[in-house]
Amino acid sequence: MTIIIRSYDNKKLSVSLLNGFSQNVLNVIRNIEGRWWDNEKKIWQIPDSKKTVEELLDNLYKTEEFNYEVPVFHVSSDAEFTEELTKLKTFLLTKHYSNHTIERYRYWVLMFLRRYRETEHKDQKEINDFLTELAIKKHVSPSTQNQALAALLFYFRFVKNENPTELENVIHAKLKRRAPVVLTKEEVRMIINHLEGSKKLAVELLYGTGMRLNEVLTLRILDVDFERNEITIRYGKGAKDRRVMIPLCLVMELKKHIEKVRRIHQRDIQDGWGEVQMRDGLKNRSPSLAKEFRWQWLFPQKNRWINKESGEQGRHHMDESLLQRAVKEAVREAGIMKNASSHTLRHSFATHLLENGYDIRTVQELLGHSDIRTTMIYTHVLPSGVKDVRSPLDGL
Repeated sequence: MTIIIRSYDNKKLSVSLLNGFSQNVLNVIRNIEGRWWDNEKKIWQIPDSKKTVEELLDNLYKTEEFNYEVPVFHVSSDAEFTEELTKLKTFLLTKHYSNHTIERYRYWVLMFLRRYRETEHKDQKEINDFLTELAIKKHVSPSTQNQALAALLFYFRFVKNENPTELENVIHAKLKRRAPVVLTKEEVRMIINHLEGSKKLAVELLYGTGMRLNEVLTLRILDVDFERNEITIRYGKGAKDRRVMIPLCLVMELKKHIEKVRRIHQRDIQDGWGEVQMRDGLKNRSPSLAKEFRWQWLFPQKNRWINKESGEQGRHHMDESLLQRAVKEAVREAGIMKNASSHTLRHSFATHLLENGYDIRTVQELLGHSDIRTTMIYTHVLPSGVKDVRSPLDGL
């Protein structure tokens, strides 16, 4: 087993697990305060500090699955890029980009700067070469390549005050049009029946509303409006708000769950904590909001995080990896052979609505798609398409 630790940006390190891993090793990483699983890159991110690294290595050795020569510890210095990355983040924040987009843009700009570290003046040629390399050698998807391009264009235009225009030499990643995996209604029922507690409720909301995984997990109590029978999704993809219905069969379960969260919050307050993470603007205007129940996460973590240096404690929302793993286990236990994940429930929601006769514009609005063409893909997986076509062989 090999663990590789590299610099991710000026605040985080990446942790890669090669040649397999054990549950003990996974638990060590999960116990690191501030760790985050990057599902796209398949890496863990941890705070870039001497204390964190020492804690990680010390606990890895305590698992007795390593000796002092097995782990590989690589850290490349990116201090020379700190100023430009800080400027990049400042411009992104000024233009109200989401935290996720900021992290992805910083990642691609950092990869670009590392790749051409020795090049004195980086211009359009380097952009072309970098994007072409992503397509040919890294085999990234077209959307990933486009994201890298957007990040570099933003960097050059706002940080470098340049405007690249001659990008026609880029070899673009091959567009792959694949029909999404869709579950039948019975398969969805089987998956839900293999879950319990808050994870079951979260999965029911994923399928019942078509929300994305992070949209469900970042819901706050005030986002659930029983009077209007709707859930407000704030700062969704593209920093857009939208509303979805509350499935009627979940109303009572949601109310019970909220009362359970209320009891958790009251205990946190009694222990001297109970403050939830807020956006900087709201926190600066009214610091007291962070302790109000209505601003608490709908799906809080089971345990409070603890800052060992300051002693401060808090409660974040449920980690994405926990729900992703729960869905994967439920799919396996249900005996479903499809390559289904938590996002498959969103695909199934859209397809089943179309099967039930709802128009595609309604589905587009519920999913939060900006372009109707994105929603149109679900018309290609409707079961009425192929099964009703009679093969000419049957007519022989």
